[in-house]
Amino acid sequence: MPDIHEPRTALIVEDDEDIRELLGTALRLKGFSILEAATGHEGLAKVRDHQPDLITLDLNLPDLDGVEVCRQSRAMSDAYIVMVTARQDEIDRLLGLETGADDFIGKPFSPREFTARVSAMFRRPRTGPGAVGNDSSLLRHNGLLMDVEGRTVSLDGEELALTRIEFDLLEALLDGASRVWSREALLDRVWGDGWALDHHLVEVHIRNLRRKLSDDTSNPRFIRTVRGVGYRLIPLTPVR
Repeated sequence: MPDIHEPRTALIVEDDEDIRELLGTALRLKGFSILEAATGHEGLAKVRDHQPDLITLDLNLPDLDGVEVCRQSRAMSDAYIVMVTARQDEIDRLLGLETGADDFIGKPFSPREFTARVSAMFRRPRTGPGAVGNDSSLLRHNGLLMDVEGRTVSLDGEELALTRIEFDLLEALLDGASRVWSREALLDRVWGDGWALDHHLVEVHIRNLRRKLSDDTSNPRFIRTVRGVGYRLIPLTPVR
């Protein structure tokens, strides 16, 4: 697994000093410069002032709930966000992902697994918002227009605000329009190596993507669930 060579900044928002040190050491070995915050308010200030490339975020902070910190961070930053917590119940996990987090990792965790996930995230393209793609990078389907190089999506002429994960999932569906994607295949395509086979990651992000597409699951326009398998794009014309 290649190390990250470009200079990047990671913000560790964590009230436990030992965990901050563990995460900081692991990320420094991957070439990150490190910022630290012990509270949610301090973390939000550093997100605003420093615009880090990566945010690791404890769910159980002493002042603000990590879910709220994640939501506010996402409103002003497109950094990768990994939520780190000892709270293992499913509700917290889903809440964290629905606010725009890219992943969830539970305590205790392996620093090797953590850095593998981070490296997998940074292998995905990160194109700035001002970029404009050429026609060969455009994908169209039923009112959707995706500029793969420019990392923009519009629906019926109105631009959609998608997270990085939502964009990559939609790109996979559009790029393989005739394919039924299993959850495992989407995990491999979007998250890459080093990610646990966790179907909830796919299911939650697909649900968020459907909401932004105003896609009614009982009469979908774009994404159909194939029971027992995964997901596929709705064909433009009925299949007979």
